[in-house]
Amino acid sequence: MTLKEFLSDRLGRLVLQPVSMAVMTVFLLATGTQAGILIIILIVWFLLFLILQAYDFLKLRSHLDELKSIMDGLDQKHLFSECVPTPHNAYERRIYQLMRRSGKAMIEAVSDARCTQRDYREYIESWVHEIKTPITAARLICRSADPRLRAKLSRELSQIDNHVERVLFYARAESPENDFIISRTDLAGIAEEAIEQHQSLLIQSGVRIETGDLAQTVYTDGKWVCFILGQLLQNAVRYRTGTPVITLSARQLGRQIQLTVEDNGIGIPSHELPRVFERGFTGSNGRSRGGSTGMGLYLCRRLAGSMEIDLQIHSAEGQGTSVILTFPSPESITPQTD
Repeated sequence: MTLKEFLSDRLGRLVLQPVSMAVMTVFLLATGTQAGILIIILIVWFLLFLILQAYDFLKLRSHLDELKSIMDGLDQKHLFSECVPTPHNAYERRIYQLMRRSGKAMIEAVSDARCTQRDYREYIESWVHEIKTPITAARLICRSADPRLRAKLSRELSQIDNHVERVLFYARAESPENDFIISRTDLAGIAEEAIEQHQSLLIQSGVRIETGDLAQTVYTDGKWVCFILGQLLQNAVRYRTGTPVITLSARQLGRQIQLTVEDNGIGIPSHELPRVFERGFTGSNGRSRGGSTGMGLYLCRRLAGSMEIDLQIHSAEGQGTSVILTFPSPESITPQTD
C-alpha cells in the first residue's frame, strides 16, 4: 500500500478532522478559553491525529507485505486462505471466515477437477492402447489385398495411427513431468526412428529425405522428440509442392545443439506465422488443403517447452518452412538416466 492509496482510502476522515477542529475552536472561544490554551489544544490534537494515522499506515503496510510474502511463497496459490494468520480485529475475523469458506470451496473444486482430469487421461491412454489392436489387425488384413488397394489402405491406417499418437501425447502433455525421462540421446537415432515411422507416408508422397551432420548427442527424451519430428514430417508432407525435399541437419551452437527440419513446400503467409503454435489454428493452407487439426505445432511447442527445448519456426510463402529445435546444454539439465 502506498501513502497515496492510504490517504485516498481515508479521505472522509481527513476532511472531518479540520471541520471538527473548527467547531471545537468556535465552542472554546465562545466559552471564554484563552487563545494560548486553544492553540496548544489544537497543536496537541493535530499531532496525535498525525501519529495515529502514521501508526495505522505502517501497520497496514506491514500486514499487506506479510500477506504478499505468504502468497509469493506458495506453489499452489489457491491455498492462500489456509495459510493466512487469524486477524485480531472482529471485522477482519468475519472477512477471514468468509475467505476461508470461499477458499475451501475452491480447493474442493480444484480437487474434483484434478480427479476428473486424471480419470479422463487414464481413459484416453486406455483407449489409445485398445484402438491400436484393430489398427494392427487391419494392417495384417491389408497384406492380402490388391497392391494398389493395399497402398491406399496402408496410408489411411498410418494417418489414423498418427492421429491416435497425437491424442495420446496431448493427454500426457497435461502432466509431462510424470511421463518423460531426460537422458543422453543420439540425435541421429531419433531422426532415423521418426523417418522410419513415417516411411510409408514419405514414400507414397514422393518425398526425398536428406540428412546432414546428425551425429550429435543431446540430453532429452527420445520418445517425445521423435513425436515432435514426426509432426514436423507430417506437416512437410501435407504442404508439399513440386519435388518435395525435407532436410534434417544439426549443428553445435556453443554448448547447445540445434536441429533444423527444413522443407521446400508452400510455406506459411507472414501474417499467420505468429499464430501457428496456437491450439486449433489451421491457417489458410490448412483450410485449402484440408486434413489439418491445428494441434500438431501446438503440441510440438508444448512438449518442447516441457523439455526446455527452444522451438522456432521460419517460413516464406512459396519458399518453404524451417523449424529449429535448440536443445539445452548439458550443464543446464540433469539427466535422469545414463
